[in-house]
Amino acid sequence: QVQLVESGGGLVQAGGSLRLSCAASGNIFRINAMGWYRQAPGKQRELVATSTSSGSTNYADSVKGRFTISRDNAKNTVYLQMNSLKPEDTAVYYCNADVTGWSLSVYDYWGQGTQVTVSS
Repeated sequence: QVQLVESGGGLVQAGGSLRLSCAASGNIFRINAMGWYRQAPGKQRELVATSTSSGSTNYADSVKGRFTISRDNAKNTVYLQMNSLKPEDTAVYYCNADVTGWSLSVYDYWGQGTQVTVSS
């Protein structure tokens, strides 16, 4: 089992910045990919950004140029630096990790979510 603990959400004015963190712990042989998704009220969960173990990243078009995903592999932690925030970025942000355990089985894990609210 793997636990993902998120932090860094909150309330910010439009144009402001927030930094989300997600630390993974538990049965981890290798983290294949980590990423962030978000879900706004009444909407489906959507991809925000992902980062693979090879260092490649992928962003939703709506956040390109404003958000940056990064990883500290030694700490099994992924970060999401969010700049120039807009009211439409308001959502619950979820951390996701694709993990190979010590048994070499691969599982997908989700964090509990952290609220990001951007006021206009």
